[in-house]
Amino acid sequence: MAEKCTVFEKVWNEHVVSVPPGRRPLLYIDLHLVHEVTSPQAFDGLRAAGRRVRQPQRTVATVDHNIPTTPRGMPITDPIAARQIEALQHNCREFGVPLFDIDSPNQGIVHVIGPELGLTQPGMTIVCGDSHTSTHGAFGALAFGIGTSE
Repeated sequence: MAEKCTVFEKVWNEHVVSVPPGRRPLLYIDLHLVHEVTSPQAFDGLRAAGRRVRQPQRTVATVDHNIPTTPRGMPITDPIAARQIEALQHNCREFGVPLFDIDSPNQGIVHVIGPELGLTQPGMTIVCGDSHTSTHGAFGALAFGIGTSE
């Protein structure tokens, strides 16, 4: 008889790539969600290290924290918000990451677009630079927020 496992254990075990001695397990990530607030530093780190996004097709970016509630055709008046959105647009172009930009019909709150667009699926591993990432667990995914350098 197979050992009984929780959903967490099943998803975790299916995604372990390796367990280096004395280190944490390395997990395969099915979906990486990106938004404009926490991503600029991560892209800068990739750039400085001469790295690329390994699987851009498994990464989805959207503007969600600084999106104006005013009509989308109006300029963003907060200079910090405008810079963060411009940086995300630039970084997605440079690294080949799909972006649901301000005018995209798929643009939305980063943790809503996953389930809404069918990107979040049971049994997946999902990460995002945001503390609300674990909400994808409601769909049977193993999802957690990560730091910029992760």
